[in-house]
Parts: sequence; C-alpha cells; structure tokens
Amino acid sequence: MTHSTLTPVLFEDGIWMGHIQTETEPAVQVHYRDQILKDFTVSAADNGWDLHVEIPISALSDGVHCFVILDASTAEKLGDFTIIAGSPASEDLRAQIELLRAELDMLKRAFRRMQHPDG
Repeated sequence: MTHSTLTPVLFEDGIWMGHIQTETEPAVQVHYRDQILKDFTVSAADNGWDLHVEIPISALSDGVHCFVILDASTAEKLGDFTIIAGSPASEDLRAQIELLRAELDMLKRAFRRMQHPDG
C-alpha cells in the first residue's frame, strides 16, 4: 500500500483544488460539517490525481467553515482546508497576525529612516 500525499493548489471561483500524489486512483471523501460532499471530482494528472471540490453556498457565509479530506478506503486524513468569512474573520488569529506583521513592517521602515535620515 502506498501513502497518499495531498498538496493544496488553489482556491478560486468557489472551487478548492488540490493534487493527490499516489499511483492508483484514490477513493476520496470530503467532509463538511456533518455531511459528506458529493460535488467534487478526481481526475488523472501528472504524478497523481487532481482533486476539485465545489464549495457549497452555505460555506460562503459568516463563520469558520472547515473541510476534511479523507482516503475513503483507509479513513486516513489526507488534508483539510478552512474558509473564514464575515465578522469572525476580523477576530481570527491569522487576521491578527497579519495586522501585527503590517505594523511591524511600518515600525521597521520608521526605524530605518531614523538611522539613515539622508535616505
């Protein structure tokens, strides 16, 4: 039995895309909340298989929406992805880290200007 590796590729136009590196076509399950999604495709690609997951409209609303991708034959978790939208996004830790990074960059520029007033 070979180990499957899922690599996220892109999230665009309501479709999450990933690449599963394995020799044989994987049996995939995509879980969202308490349901198994049916709107996804697995197609042959270079060095494995491409996975395209159509995001349900209900996941494009306020809150944190988590998707888990499993190998259906072994129940092994291949990966996951999260969609964060609306007001919870402003309180999300990742959003706070991005704000801190932006502020740190601003402070670094100000500090460099103080050290080199000519430039």
